Amino acid sequence: MDISTNYADASVRRVQRLAQQMFREKHRMEAFVRFEKTTDDLFHATIEPDFDVLPLIAAHFTKRYADQRWLIYDRRRHYGLYYDLTRTDVVQFEATQAPKSTQLSATVLDEREPLFKLLWQAYFDHVNIPERRNLKLHRRHMPLRYWKYLSEKQPREMRFEPIKNKRPPVDPNLRLE
Repeated sequence: MDISTNYADASVRRVQRLAQQMFREKHRMEAFVRFEKTTDDLFHATIEPDFDVLPLIAAHFTKRYADQRWLIYDRRRHYGLYYDLTRTDVVQFEATQAPKSTQLSATVLDEREPLFKLLWQAYFDHVNIPERRNLKLHRRHMPLRYWKYLSEKQPREMRFEPIKNKRPPVDPNLRLE
């Protein structure tokens, strides 16, 4: 007898809830992973998901970033996925080798990486509409626990100033229709 659709059963409801939570975590990891380029052209990302979703996101990142080497490291479980342009492998780290910090050393990062971070922050600031700010909804879609890995949520090195060219042109030959 198949009980998988019997939602009156507490065990079935529990398994269904866990499956839904896993799906959400997988979806968020596919959306919220931020890579940093290293000096040897490896793109590195650190994540710390609630569930062990690396096996579930491997195919997504392998297809999406097939033209670059990358490593996604799960800090909580001390292992990662490494793609070498031909295949994706699970890589294990010993406790002594595992990075303690959420960020790579500046000596390991590509020299342009701080610029890319600044550009990403500027993009995020420009697409953000302050008048439509809804922090409660924002946190529901992007929980606080992910923010430490998101470059757009890091402190700004330069303060954002909105574009000041929102007035219509003053040239009398230009007509707005």
